[in-house]
Amino acid sequence: MTRAHRAPIRPPQPGAATKVEEVLNWGRAASIWPLTFGLACCAIEMMQAYATRFDMDRMGIIPRATPRQADCIIVAGRATIKIAPIVRRLWEQMPEPKYVISMGSCATCGGPFYYDNYSILKGIDQVIPVDVYVPGCPPRPEALIEGFLKLQDKIKKEPFLRRRIARAAAAATQA
Repeated sequence: MTRAHRAPIRPPQPGAATKVEEVLNWGRAASIWPLTFGLACCAIEMMQAYATRFDMDRMGIIPRATPRQADCIIVAGRATIKIAPIVRRLWEQMPEPKYVISMGSCATCGGPFYYDNYSILKGIDQVIPVDVYVPGCPPRPEALIEGFLKLQDKIKKEPFLRRRIARAAAAATQA
């Protein structure tokens, strides 16, 4: 390879934290480990999305059974008032940064069961903050994959490193 074909070596640009942040965000977006929390019929579609036909493992989405290893929780199906504190506890046990996918109309707004039943929550967003809503009753595995793609886009644009640097700088000035 001659010198003319090589890419020029550029000096580091101001804002190197932004470039490091892009690499870290790419790695975080390419390795989402969701906590699977299937409550009803949407859980069957979620299981199908992990099976061989759709195979979300190839996208770096590997399901975890414990909240301490997960960075995303998928609430699939109807949530009752009685299960709400358990979902909140699982969400609190997850390490930061953490994300939530609300899968199906029952998890999003109570679904068809909300109006005839006093014990159904009107959406899981009353208990934990939701990042991505996946519509449908039940949503197809393709819809869940689309929800993960939206979540990956959100993660890639997140300025988490710059926020952390700003927090450290603010703490240093206060001390």
